[in-house]
Amino acid sequence: MKRMAQVIRVRPEKLAVYRELHRDVPQPVLDRLRRSHIANYSIHLLGDRLFSYFEYHGDDLEADLRAMADDEATQAWWALTDPCQEPVEEAAPGEWWTGLEQVFLME
Repeated sequence: MKRMAQVIRVRPEKLAVYRELHRDVPQPVLDRLRRSHIANYSIHLLGDRLFSYFEYHGDDLEADLRAMADDEATQAWWALTDPCQEPVEEAAPGEWWTGLEQVFLME
């Protein structure tokens, strides 16, 4: 299992929309996440930053992420959520959600 933490900015003028969208995530999007071996997925907010955490239980994260990106329901979902977001200043060129370095884990 691989723990993944990421951060992105939420556009302040889109915060209410973003919250509303996540009150009822479409079941096909949730199903695709599960088929992509993603579990314990959560998104948290602090100021204008969204922090996500999930656990990856598969063998090929890149392939599973590609399968998500190719999924029609996920594409429709991202068409709604992407306009609410923008990369953080620390993002690499072309990076959307920026991965975080794990510096501590208590098991």
